Amino acid sequence: MNAIDTIELKNIDPEDISDVLVKIGKSFGVELRTDTFKKTRTFGDLCDIVSSMIDLEDADDCTTQQAFYKIRKSIADIECLGKNTITPNSDLETLFPRKGRRQAIFQVRKESGLSLKILEPKKWIGILLFLGLLASLVELFFNWKYGLPGLGTIIIGYQLANWFGKEFRVKTAGEAAAMSARENYLKSRRNRQTVNRQEIVEKIRELVSHDLGLDPSVLTREAVLF
Repeated sequence: MNAIDTIELKNIDPEDISDVLVKIGKSFGVELRTDTFKKTRTFGDLCDIVSSMIDLEDADDCTTQQAFYKIRKSIADIECLGKNTITPNSDLETLFPRKGRRQAIFQVRKESGLSLKILEPKKWIGILLFLGLLASLVELFFNWKYGLPGLGTIIIGYQLANWFGKEFRVKTAGEAAAMSARENYLKSRRNRQTVNRQEIVEKIRELVSHDLGLDPSVLTREAVLF
């Protein structure tokens, strides 16, 4: 690992890494406790531990492809489309008109069994809420009577914005399938009692790099995380 990679990894907040560990555990159906990582330092160590905790039959098939098939079938059924008209490059904005979009995505999640969190509020709303959060935190130091209600309002605002948001986090059906495969690995598989062990390291790398904003090439086996 070169010096640039080391600097990038040292700049990561430990709490952000903890959040990613929770996501990895949920995706692969394992419980990653803090004491599990007392002797863990590198990305390779992390992958080895997760792999050792997965006690499922090995199957040589593509999880992203299976996720796409599930998503495609659900979209076709709900939007009354032919399955063959939906490809990995199909634009989600076109497949799901803005009117009724949230309900349609809810139906896709329900039918496919995938926890697809692919909708978000408009960017400017997120920026305003973030600025409001900073202002509320600053106000807490000077006058908690104003800062605390402000903080509560911002938290509620975040919840409402995420609930009613209609903007797509990803652009295509293929990107939605890739997102599902890394964040809901076992649920994305046709048989949840199997796992493709050749995919484990790559899916963990995708999840860590995506959530921490890292170039995947930084996450070598020797990359120090802890």
